[in-house]
Amino acid sequence: MKQCPENIADYMHDYLDDDINEEHSNVLLSHIAECDECKKTFHELSKTVAFLQSNHITAPSGFTANVMRNLPKQSKRRRFEKWLQRNPVLIAASLFILLMGSSLFSYWGEDEQFSFSKDPNLVVEGQTVIVPEGKTVKGDLVVKNGDIKVEGKVNGNVTVINGDNYLAGAGEVTGNIEEIDQLFEWIWFHTKDIASRVF
Repeated sequence: MKQCPENIADYMHDYLDDDINEEHSNVLLSHIAECDECKKTFHELSKTVAFLQSNHITAPSGFTANVMRNLPKQSKRRRFEKWLQRNPVLIAASLFILLMGSSLFSYWGEDEQFSFSKDPNLVVEGQTVIVPEGKTVKGDLVVKNGDIKVEGKVNGNVTVINGDNYLAGAGEVTGNIEEIDQLFEWIWFHTKDIASRVF
C-alpha cells in the first residue's frame, strides 16, 4: 500500500462510513481488485467496523455527568471573555454611559468658575453679563456662575447656570430663557449640549 495513491486510504474510510461518491467508489473498488495489500487492509477495516456495529456497548449510568464534572473548570478570565463576546450591545451602552458621565463630571468641576459665551457686544460688570441697550447678540448666550441682564437684544436662547437669577431688563430675547441651578437640570443641559455637538 506504500506505492498506492494516498487517497485510497481516505476512500476506504469514506466507503465504510457510507460517505463516498460514485466516482471515488469506482476508483477504490477497481484498485482493491488489483492490489492485494489494499484488499487485505480493506477487508480488515470492514471486519472491525462490523464487529463494532454488532456489539452494542453502553456507557455506565451517570457516565456523562461524571465526565462533565471531571472536566477542568473554565477560568474566570475565559468566562468573562465569553460574556463580552455574547453582549456587545451592553458593552457599547456601558462605555457610552461611562464616557458621557466622565465628560459631564469634568464639566462639573470646570463650572465652578464664572464664564460666559463670548460676544463683542457684551459688557461684564463683576459677575454680571450685560447686553447693552442698542446692541444685538447673535446666537445663544450662556452664563455660568453669574447673572445676566438683557437691555438690548439676543437672537437666540439665554441660559443661566448656577447664577442668582436672570435680571429682566427692557431688552428682547427671541429664544428661550432657562435658569439651571440643580444637578439634574445641569446634567440634562450638558447632555443636550454634548449630543448637539456629536450629532
